[in-house]
Amino acid sequence: MPPVISIKDVAKSYATGFQALKTVNLDIERGEIFALLGPNGAGKTTLINIVCGIVTASTGTVTADGHDIVRDYRAARSMIGLVPQELSTDAFETVWATVSFSRGLFGKAPNPKFIESLLRDLSLLDKRNSRIMTLSGGMKRRVMIAKALSHEPQILFLDEPTAGVDVELRRDMWALVRELRETGVTIILTTHYIEEAEEMADRVGVINKGTLMLVEDKKELMKKLGKKQLTLHLQTPLRHIPGELQSWELELKADGNDLVYTADSADGVDISTLLKRLSELSIVIKDLQTHQSSLEDIFVKLVSERA
Repeated sequence: MPPVISIKDVAKSYATGFQALKTVNLDIERGEIFALLGPNGAGKTTLINIVCGIVTASTGTVTADGHDIVRDYRAARSMIGLVPQELSTDAFETVWATVSFSRGLFGKAPNPKFIESLLRDLSLLDKRNSRIMTLSGGMKRRVMIAKALSHEPQILFLDEPTAGVDVELRRDMWALVRELRETGVTIILTTHYIEEAEEMADRVGVINKGTLMLVEDKKELMKKLGKKQLTLHLQTPLRHIPGELQSWELELKADGNDLVYTADSADGVDISTLLKRLSELSIVIKDLQTHQSSLEDIFVKLVSERA
């Protein structure tokens, strides 16, 4: 099955000479949740805006469901919904009016039942006659999502969708994204909240300084680049690591009170063998704990190494 979005050799430079994107190639598969991670100014929003037709690429091509976004922009744009970072809405309009108007902009026939269902799913139905200026920031964010979904797109871009919203609303939005994916909608999100990508994404892309550094299946990425760490709290501190344990590549920490063993996630941590060897050496363990690298650990490591 061909990708729903295909980005080929896309770059973006401005008249000032600033290069926002450096030759990006990326395919997004139909029905997946793809998370694009990167620090501020990395090029995330520029890439999204190019695909959505808001910014013109300096070089390269983009297709959405087979439609070139430049030559066949009407068909391509009708496939795409965008929730931008900025809360830009018609402050004096009602929720119902602004969402219905957004649907009409794409030439879709009025469908009050669909709009009602959409507002219900977003917990906005009881606010349908409220002016947007009276809503909280979280509710305005929901209205932005409703507008993006009003014309029933098959591709949805969420640019920092939960920025500035509380934890409860963030969880609600995660649930909504999963429901949309189940109906066949492809989701591409940028986020500063690494746990958002770790919770939801099928694949992860890391972008920094305009370069797409890595694209990987989330589980494979965490398996390949993650670490498992075993910390053994000792009954009696050690002054040095016995020679019989040198093959384990252990570290002494906390003034000799902790013995730490780090392994690649793919290798695993053979706790039973290590504990047996320590027992043979009369090293008594008071307590132990394990830690597995999170996606945030991996992201920070990647960006700092290639800065």
